[in-house]
Amino acid sequence: MRFYNTETKQKEEFKTIEPGKVRMYVCGPTVYNLIHIGNARPMIVFDTARRYMEHKGYEVNYVSNFTDVDDKIIAKANEEGVSSQEISERYIAECKKDMEGMNVRPATTHPLATQEIPGMIEMIEELIDKGYAYNVNGTVYFRTRRFKDYGKLSHKNLDDLRSGGRALLVTGEDEKEDPLDFVLWKPKKEGEPFWESPWSEGRPGWHIECSVMSKKYLGDEIDIHAGGEDLVFPHHENEIAQSEAANGKIFTHYWLHNAFLNIDNRKMSKSLGNFFTVRDISEKYDLQVLRFFMLSAHYRSPLNFSADQMESAAVSLERIRNAVENLKYLETASEKNMPADTAMTQEEQALLSEAMAFETKFDDAMDDDLNTADAIAAIFELVKFANSHSAAENTPAYLKGVKDEIVKLCDILGLIVEKKEELLDDEIEKLIEERQAARKAKNFARADEIRNLLAEKGIQLLDTREGVKWKRA
Repeated sequence: MRFYNTETKQKEEFKTIEPGKVRMYVCGPTVYNLIHIGNARPMIVFDTARRYMEHKGYEVNYVSNFTDVDDKIIAKANEEGVSSQEISERYIAECKKDMEGMNVRPATTHPLATQEIPGMIEMIEELIDKGYAYNVNGTVYFRTRRFKDYGKLSHKNLDDLRSGGRALLVTGEDEKEDPLDFVLWKPKKEGEPFWESPWSEGRPGWHIECSVMSKKYLGDEIDIHAGGEDLVFPHHENEIAQSEAANGKIFTHYWLHNAFLNIDNRKMSKSLGNFFTVRDISEKYDLQVLRFFMLSAHYRSPLNFSADQMESAAVSLERIRNAVENLKYLETASEKNMPADTAMTQEEQALLSEAMAFETKFDDAMDDDLNTADAIAAIFELVKFANSHSAAENTPAYLKGVKDEIVKLCDILGLIVEKKEELLDDEIEKLIEERQAARKAKNFARADEIRNLLAEKGIQLLDTREGVKWKRA
């Protein structure tokens, strides 16, 4: 297996620090609103990377944080007149719903920045003791020039950054020893949440949070650190400086970054009116279509989101699902003609071996820096093979073997291709009536159970003034 390492700018053979085990950290979202489709790309891409490594036999310790203290969270809280904690808890819950919809598995650990403050204070103290950081009136800064390897990830030169003007510099130059020094701890402002520290009542800088959470849950050295390419500088560059200065070890062995997502060939922004949340997309498409679309291009290639591309993804995914559904239908038909345990013929055994060989093509693509586009192409070759070499006259064992192979490869990509059995309209209405009765009786556990059951069947409930409405996703 080979990965393109952002630091070395080349593909490298993947070798883990500990045999058979992968320590992987992926920067998670700042939770002040519903996640947008730009957030979705790294979630889907690196969830797929994790799934593939597990397919290859690795035990993956996958850590992805939630940044739950930030200027944007505080601004949202002030706007609504609630606490920052209420905002972050609300949007963490919403994020987890969207992740489930995209079939992104929960991380091994989802640390929250606010729960790791003591560790951040400890690392900052260590950096001060080692001469890498200093306190000015309650703000602690990192001495960027003191870390000799600064710029090794982004390939930026400190002097070039300095001459690049104020746009690249952090605010507060007047009190810093060097304009390029960055904040590790900052004093509170009026109305902001704060924590006690040796320097001031305040909160940590963004960069130190990931260094500390990674260290706590994965150790001083990790195998893979991943995220969007917008995080390379300054976030990941600063993480390296802090972690390696504090721990005295190589922080990360492989840096993986996904490319940007554009909307109709333009950068996504609210001002352009082309800003879409994952929830917006879920109202028009099954989120499996979004996942398929995200994986249809290589993760390091810029990806252009458009209605046409999503329609194309929907059609392609449906083609795979129809092949699986057809194989299930043929298997049922075959079982009526012969015992379910009828042994495969020699010809069928040869055909099934041929079908299984597509897994080698799939693995070769994924081994080459997670080339999901070519991996999907291998699945389509298998689908074409299945459509050409399957009939009700085949044994149930053969038909099931071919179907299971398609499902297995799709599952590695996190694609759900076995269709859910649809509820009839009157069944849905009865369940909604039962849910309403449960809510009236304050049996909220049963009400939630029914809502979840309907959601699993692709039924969305909408509370309106006229009562509960429903629609199929």
